[in-house]
Amino acid sequence: MDERARKQAKKSTTSSTNSEEVSSIEWDFITMTEQEKDLIYRMYRLVGDRWDLIAGRVPGRKAEEIERFWIMRHGEAYAEKRNDFNSRTR
Repeated sequence: MDERARKQAKKSTTSSTNSEEVSSIEWDFITMTEQEKDLIYRMYRLVGDRWDLIAGRVPGRKAEEIERFWIMRHGEAYAEKRNDFNSRTR
């Protein structure tokens, strides 16, 4: 096996074992308090999608949680799921 083929084989095996990607369809909605929502919206207007900066201002929340909250609130793929969730919580 030449050097190029060996690198390609190594690359394909490491990328498949390190990948912990989760399907976003399986995400559960994250509930935020009104204060957290307000802060996230205000910070988003200021800094955009820099989730780590926003998470630094929201105590007890990780950047991944805030990004997932934002995607599930504003993503077109979640419109139906969002409507179902909202109808159940009312």
